[in-house]
Amino acid sequence: MAKPMTKTQLVAALAEEMGSDKKSAGSALDAVVAIITREVAAGGAVTLPGVGKFYCRERAERMVRNPATGEQMKKPADKQVKVTVAKALKDSVNG
Repeated sequence: MAKPMTKTQLVAALAEEMGSDKKSAGSALDAVVAIITREVAAGGAVTLPGVGKFYCRERAERMVRNPATGEQMKKPADKQVKVTVAKALKDSVNG
C-alpha cells in the first residue's frame, strides 16, 4: 500500500492543477476544510461531487464492554462523523 499524501504534497499538487502558487492553494484547501468542519459540526452535510458526502450521525446511548476488564458500562449518546464515497470515485478506482 502506498503512503498517504501529506498536506504539503496535496497543496503542491493543488497549486499545480490550479496553475497558482502554493500559498493560494493552501488557503483554498484550508477554506474548504473549515467550511466542511463548520457545516458537519452544525449537523448538516456537505457533498463534494465526485468524491463523497460528509455528514454527522447521532448514536444512541448503548452498553459497551471494557476490553481490559470485561466490565459492561453505559456509554452516553454521541455524534459520529461519516463519509460516504461517491460512485464516480469507486468506479475510477475499480477501473
